[in-house]
Amino acid sequence: MLILNMNFGGKYMKNKEDKIIDENNKENIKEFGTPGDLKFKTNIQFISIIGEIEGHSISSADKKSTKYEHIIPLLISAELDPKIEGILIILNTIGGDVEAGLALSEMINSLSKPTVSLVLGGGHSIGVPLATSTDYSFIVPTATMTIHPIRTTGLVIGVPQTFRYFQKMQQRIIDFVLRTSSIDKKDFLSLMYDTDELANDVGTILVGEEAVKYGLINKVGGLSQSLNKLDEMIDNKLK
Repeated sequence: MLILNMNFGGKYMKNKEDKIIDENNKENIKEFGTPGDLKFKTNIQFISIIGEIEGHSISSADKKSTKYEHIIPLLISAELDPKIEGILIILNTIGGDVEAGLALSEMINSLSKPTVSLVLGGGHSIGVPLATSTDYSFIVPTATMTIHPIRTTGLVIGVPQTFRYFQKMQQRIIDFVLRTSSIDKKDFLSLMYDTDELANDVGTILVGEEAVKYGLINKVGGLSQSLNKLDEMIDNKLK
């Protein structure tokens, strides 16, 4: 079984060109934070979702963002490529566009190949369903996840239709998280509407083990544990 090697001890087929990355691949790493057409062979696709999730509106130039139109082709390619047997999603996001984040979550959840997510610095807001969208999820001990109701910025027309729209959007997120994790509905809603955890806001911040305790994330662990779990899932599927 071949495992993705980024100088952290994985196995790979080695030849003189193994460590040569062409200019196109360097550009992929620059734009997406994701190695693309590497010269060594691997059976794991690595995808990072960092900063703010950019959707229908362009984020300001001073923000680090992940464009959902860049992630979608990577997911499609991983699904169609017969050499790719598993997908590792690395998360360190503050959240962002709800529609874009939920679209990516549904797409990840619908992949036929084994998937594992790893929450590093944070998996906040719409990053929560992204973390739970995979077959198995990890969080490092110091990572945080913020659960809160949908917010909006700018002016909102104060009419009943607007309120019902946000209610439906909120319910979509709640339903997805409950479907893709083990958290109890009552606990999730309690965390979402807590008024004691965040100053001048509503919601809850979970740190590492707390996210596991509530059943939001499967296990506390880091990169090696995530790769080992993904490799185990790939082996089980092949058997």
